[in-house]
Amino acid sequence: MSAIFNFQSLLTVILLLICTCAYLRAMAPSLLDKNKTGLLGIFWKCARIVVRSDGLCSATGREADR
Repeated sequence: MSAIFNFQSLLTVILLLICTCAYLRAMAPSLLDKNKTGLLGIFWKCARIVVRSDGLCSATGREADR
């Protein structure tokens, strides 16, 4: 069964996409920052989700060990 039709698999794929984009932005920020609009802007937006939620995670005390 495809990941699109299985809800748990779809969530896993989305989470992996978000984590991968955040990792790429941490290693090479210019790679994602130059594509803020258009089709490749999706990857920039996925990386921004992690940046925006970082303060929320630290406020609740659920921050992972770094």
